[in-house]
Amino acid sequence: MRTQVGIIGAGPAGLMLSHLLHLEGIESVVLEAQSRQYVEERVRAGVLEQGTVDLLVESGVGARLKEQGLVHHGIELSFGGQRNRIDFEDLTPGRSITVYAQQEVVKDLIQARMDAGGQIHFEVSDVRLDGLHTSKPSIAFGAQELVCDFVAGCDGSHGVARASIPEDALRVYERVYPFAWLGILAEAAPASEELIYAYHERGFALFSMRSPKITRLYLQCAPEEDIAQWPDARIWEELCTRLATNDGWRPNEGPILQKGITGMRSLVVEPMQFGRLYLAGDAAHIVPPTGAKGMNLAIADVRVLARALAEFYASGRRELLDHYSATCLRRVWKVQRFSWWMTSMLHRFETADGFEHRRQLAELDYLTGSRAASTSLAENYVGLPMDL
Repeated sequence: MRTQVGIIGAGPAGLMLSHLLHLEGIESVVLEAQSRQYVEERVRAGVLEQGTVDLLVESGVGARLKEQGLVHHGIELSFGGQRNRIDFEDLTPGRSITVYAQQEVVKDLIQARMDAGGQIHFEVSDVRLDGLHTSKPSIAFGAQELVCDFVAGCDGSHGVARASIPEDALRVYERVYPFAWLGILAEAAPASEELIYAYHERGFALFSMRSPKITRLYLQCAPEEDIAQWPDARIWEELCTRLATNDGWRPNEGPILQKGITGMRSLVVEPMQFGRLYLAGDAAHIVPPTGAKGMNLAIADVRVLARALAEFYASGRRELLDHYSATCLRRVWKVQRFSWWMTSMLHRFETADGFEHRRQLAELDYLTGSRAASTSLAENYVGLPMDL
């Protein structure tokens, strides 16, 4: 097989890259280890930055997003029994966030690629990379071989792309947090129109939603927590305790459709390129989910990569390709900073003297009482410019 760009991974990064390249007249083939059904049903984050929404719409895959996405013009910070609103419309005029599940983005992108005759190979196995420093790198999978000009590694932090780079050619920065999230999907109408981030002495909680009928909620727990020790009644009791406010508000309860525990970590690898292999999305960086940045950062990566590849095929110039890693990392580290800050401010850390607890309360009080501080949060939450 022969193509211009071989893409490993059919998540948002790989599929969006393939779609953007198609719009530039550049051929690509996407290889995915899982089945189509699996990637279309895999529940992941669902908060889209303004820039992500704009790119999906401008590139022609935003029809369902505009119809079904829930546009939010603010978030709520809850602490001390009270909720405090961060008003995006006031603080960042013209910018907002949209709640639209990642699996829906994936469905839209797969359909767009299929409609355009794009090649996506699902359930491939035994993927191997070779010739990354040559002009014709190749991707072997099973008994087949795909020869291409460039390889895009969009297959996550445990995928083959990053593992194909020699360890001495990468520097890995990582931070593992001493807590995790227990997340649930519940058949219950959202009791609030906006996301609620709650700081509580028992730990963090997050109220979110996926549709007018489905609520998504999270609570801080230990990384080694046994999900079997969390029956539905205990989950609802803990969520209501952490999210409840002095005015009597509490989330609507309903049947829990799905639950699971997600560890929390920050990770960045530098550089994000090796020879003709370019890493994007989770293959290059992981952010804790507190700031809702994972998918948005992946989309920003492939936007940079698509433009660099378009310049190469149009003119033969490699400047943008050569600077791909540096360009992406400038934004990546700013997003890492914001995600770390949100995580550190809203989660309980065990300290013997209670200093951290009092400091966090003071920071939240300052944040919600200062327009300058609120504006900084709003600017980062709706998304920094993709062209930094």
